[in-house]
Formats: sequence, C-alpha cells, structure tokens
Amino acid sequence: MSEKITARHLARPAMLYIRQSTAHQLVHNEESRRLQYAMADRLRSLGWREVQIVDDDLGKSAAGMVDRPGFQRLVSQVSLGKIGAVGARELSRLARNNVDWQRLMEVCRYVDTLLVDHDAVYDVRHANDRLLLGLKGNLNEYELDLLRVRAFEARLEKARRGEYYARVAVGYRKAPEGALEKHPDARVQHTIRLVFEKVLEFGSARQVLLWMRAHGLEVPVNRTDRGDLVWKGVSYAWLHMVLTNPIYAGAYAYRRTMAVATLRADGTRQRRVIPRPAGDAAVVLLPDHHEGYIDRATFDRIQTLMSRNSQSRWRPGPGAPRVGPALLAGLLRCRRCGARLVVNYSGTAVRVHRYECSRANASRGEARCINFSGLDVDARLAELALEVVQPGALEAAQQLVREEGARQDALREALELELQATRYTAERAQRQYDAVEPENRLVAEELERRWNAALERVRESERRLEPARPEPACPPLDPARLAALAADVARVWHDPASDVRLKKRILRTLIEEIVVDVDEHDILLVVHWKGGIHTEVAVRRRRRGNNRGQTPADVTEAVRLLARVSSDDHIARALNASGIPTARGNPWTRELVRSLRSSHAIPVCTREGDAEWLTLAGAAQLVGVAELTLKRAIERGVVAALRPVSRGPWIISKAALLRPSVLRHITKKPRAQSGEPAVPNSQQLTLVIPRL
Repeated sequence: MSEKITARHLARPAMLYIRQSTAHQLVHNEESRRLQYAMADRLRSLGWREVQIVDDDLGKSAAGMVDRPGFQRLVSQVSLGKIGAVGARELSRLARNNVDWQRLMEVCRYVDTLLVDHDAVYDVRHANDRLLLGLKGNLNEYELDLLRVRAFEARLEKARRGEYYARVAVGYRKAPEGALEKHPDARVQHTIRLVFEKVLEFGSARQVLLWMRAHGLEVPVNRTDRGDLVWKGVSYAWLHMVLTNPIYAGAYAYRRTMAVATLRADGTRQRRVIPRPAGDAAVVLLPDHHEGYIDRATFDRIQTLMSRNSQSRWRPGPGAPRVGPALLAGLLRCRRCGARLVVNYSGTAVRVHRYECSRANASRGEARCINFSGLDVDARLAELALEVVQPGALEAAQQLVREEGARQDALREALELELQATRYTAERAQRQYDAVEPENRLVAEELERRWNAALERVRESERRLEPARPEPACPPLDPARLAALAADVARVWHDPASDVRLKKRILRTLIEEIVVDVDEHDILLVVHWKGGIHTEVAVRRRRRGNNRGQTPADVTEAVRLLARVSSDDHIARALNASGIPTARGNPWTRELVRSLRSSHAIPVCTREGDAEWLTLAGAAQLVGVAELTLKRAIERGVVAALRPVSRGPWIISKAALLRPSVLRHITKKPRAQSGEPAVPNSQQLTLVIPRL
C-alpha cells in the first residue's frame, strides 16, 4: 500500500471511470475495455472495499466540450467529498482537454481525493504530483492534437492526388485499381441522370421530389455496412446530396464544408456543418477527374438555381417559386434600405397580397419603409414580360411539343428498369426457394415469404408502368392551333388553369431584380433585366376604396342607363354580348347586376307603358312607325337616343319623342311616285351597245 493512502481515504468509496471514445472501439477493442474493468481489482488491493464503477460514457470522446453524464456525475460526487479515490486504467481516460483536467485536479485538491492509475497513486496536494499530473494532462492533449494533425495531413495529401474517399457517392464505385467509375447498373445511371434532367425542367428540388413520389420512383442508397445498394423512396436529403455534389460533374472535391461550433445555454457545444465560401483555398477541387453524369456548365447552372431558391442564412436568395399569387415575390428590393421585400396575404375566399419592407420594423421596431398593393404592380410587370416573350412564343411552343415525348420516354424507361430489377429479384427468390430442402420447413417458409413479397413488387411495378405506355392512337397536335395559341400568349398567361409557379419562373428567368420605391401618387420601379438593360416603370397607386374589385365608373353608368328600360337579366346579357366583363374578369349574371344596382342605389326598371324611357321597339309602337324608320331617324339625329353599350338596347326619352316637331318628321309620308315616264333632257346621253 502506498504511503499516500490514509484511513481517511479508505473510509470513503473509490470510483472507477471507464470510457472508450467511439462506437467502433466498443465493437472491436474489447480487450481494452476488459483491462479498464480489471482496475477495480487494483483498487481493492490498495484497501478500498467499495468500488463504484462509472461506465456511462462508453462511446464518447473526452477531447472537447462533449456532454459526458458519467464524468459530470464523477465530478459532482468528488466535489461533495464522498469519494476517496478516482481510478482509471490510464488517466487520459478522464479528460483529453485541459479544461476538464484542471477542473478535476482542483476539486480533488480541495476535498483530498487521490488519483490512481495502473502503476501509480497521485496526491494532488503534493507539489510534485501536481506538477506531474499537469504534465500528463498537457501531454494527453498534445498527443491527441498531434494524432489529429498527422491524420489530417495524410488525408489531405491523398486528397490532392484525388485518391481519398471517406465514402463513395451513390452512382459510382471504386475500381480495383483505385480509380472512380460509374456504377454498372443501368437503372442506377438512369435514375441519377433523370434527377438532373427534372431539376432543370421544374426549377426546384422540391418539385422533383414531389414528381418522383407521385410516380412512385425509388432511388439507390448506399449500404455502408455491406457495400451494396438498396432502393428506397426518394427524400429531399438524398436529392440535395446528389444535386450539390460536384462528383457528378466529373470533379473530385474534398473539404467542401466546414464545422462551426457554438455553445448552448447549458455550456455544451453545438456543432453545425455549413458550406465553405466560394473560392476558399482549403477546398481541394480536381476537375475532369473521372467520367461525370453532367458537364461542369450544367452543374454550375443547377447550383445557381438552388442558391436562388434557398433562403437560408448562409445562402440567401429569393426562394423557390411557390403557389401564392404574388408573382414578384423574391424579386423586389427596397430602394431606401436595400432589404428584400416580403409578401403579406389577407382575405379568406380571395387571397389579396401586399409587398412591404419590414426589416427595420422587425429588427429595430421602426416604421416600415414602404408597403403597397401587389395587384397592379404584378399586372404591369406581367405585361412587360409578355412583350419580351411574345416573339419567341411559337418557337417555344414547338420546342415544348418536341420535348414532351422525350419526357414521357424518360419516365417510361425508369419504370421499365424498375420492373426489370423487380423481376430479377423475384427470379432469384424463386431459385433460392427451389434450392432449399423441403424438409427444412423453417427456411422454406422464410424463402417462400420473400418470393411472395418479390412477386408483389413485380405486380406493383407493372401497375405503375401501364399508364406510362405510349398510346398509338393519340393524334398529334394541330400546327395551326398551336400557332394560334402561341400568338395569344396573354390569354394563356391569364388563364386560371395556368400554373402560377411557372409564371414566377418565367419572370425570374427574365428579371434579375426590381428596385422599388413609392411616392404620394406612384409606385416607382426600376427593372433590372438579365441582359443588363434597366427599365423604369411607374404604376399609379390606388386610392383608399378604389381597388381592383371595384366596377369601373363607365360600366356603372352604363348599368344606370340600361336599368331605365331593361331588367337585370337583359342587362347582364347586353354587357356580356358587348365584351364587358366584371372587375374580376368574370361574366355578368343577374345576381351581379342586382348587387351593383343595390350598392349604387340604381332603381329597378319599371313597366314600359308607364315609364319615362322607352326602348326602340316600345317607341316605334307608341308613334306607330316601323323600328327601322325610327332607327334611321335616330342615326340622322332627328330623335335623341342613348346606347350605353355596343350590343345593348336604344334608350329613348318619351317626352322628347312626343314633341310635335319630332312626330311630324317621323310620321311624314314619303313622296309618292307618279308612274309617268321621265321627260327627255338634252343633257342626257344615249348609250349605244353594239350588237355582237
């Protein structure tokens, strides 16, 4: 027994701390763990009857600020003076950083607790032992740092040669000579290529995710425990990994991300992985390292697209187009403070949006810089965009028809490859079932279950493939109809069935950014087009109460005049026939006309016999002339009449019609013909037609 051990130490129990750094060590380094548990016998041989074992931190590193509940419990028990000695096979098991090491030494010094390893006993109150323990702590930390530096330099040197792979990306595999090559499975290659094609088509990784899920497409996933592939349902994490990895562009990349550590409120460390800034010298990038699925230009285009779709702190962008009606979301920037404008929606049945700059309000509680209704601004920018795309509309429509067949072929090929793979799996399951001995019932039942499951997957693949098969009876699109549709891009744009996300993608393809400000009367826009041209646009601000849902004044006045002689049903038909829609672009109905009359206090039409105003038919019947005669009198200006809409009725004042002068002119009979031949005139010439 060491002379440093006293009865006061033995009166308190000893505590044995056991730790291994990783899960890999737990599985493969069993001998090290047995030696650590054997330290309990050494503590008993030194005189301690009670030895408490702390093994809560198995699989946790002691190198940094990692939450170690076992070590925290050990320190708390020691600080209470309940522990006579702290034992470990090697004292480096207790801590690999000086913060935890020095804290434990100070606590042991104050409460007179010994430190014991496999070959010595240390009393922290003695200067020599404290010096030796301090050196051990520094050496433990230095040793770990040295191992890290050496391992990192070795990995970096190997990475500079393009030979280091922590894990090979899905779609590739390492050849026997160490080079990187595409996976030989045609289904794997087709799935990877399909992902890149669809993200360029849809413009968003999430839309690709929804499309693949809608068609039941699976993706390959590496199984690190066995080194082979399994097929699973697609996830956004898998798509993001594929779309942002330069390995698919034929480039080798190492250290594309970096770890950022922060402290939580409880003092533990929080570690996040973020992308390194563009052009960081720490990144190893070797272009043209191997055969890629796409070229470098396509990869850069996809990165730009995803960066613009992102709204994270590290990659700010306008965000991906969503289903909201605000067409300019993500494109507007405040001229006063430079912040990006946000969208606020209101309403339930109809969603009305406003753009506003709220950064000053959110960060400092100040008033918002600007805010305005987005309906008129969206409509004006849509007009500008349509003027730009109109010349190429026909060519784009023809290109769309050519590409539609290729899209269907890509989906059908993916489903056919999936069906081929499921059939192979079913055939292999059948061969395994046929090879088993019938007497081995347990194995036979399991193999039969696998065979049935494989056959069910085959039927499911066939069911999904059936709608994707080509229909030979499908007629081609009429070129004349396609040309007419392309010539009227505005009608296609304003069609309610048009996808608003596609409209936003078109605007973002044309427009880089829009700088906006407001004054008392106008919304001032500076449109920065992709080609570098700037366009200044002023949109009139709507006054309070004058919104897009309000019927124009001229239409209201037309309804007021028509209500003198027509019912609500006839007024609605006249407005629709004249091509006048409602304020929201809808056809008129009897109910809408009644609502407009009610809101503007327009009286309903009275019976024509007692009315002050007459239609053309009623006026003609009243004065006893033909309608055509009265109409000609109106056209000559003899009879005063109104016609508010082009396809509506004539409105004639009864009092003006019954004036004597008007009646004499209307009812005057035409001059009667005498029936006698005309008298010859010397100025007339005789036309002589020669006989043939």
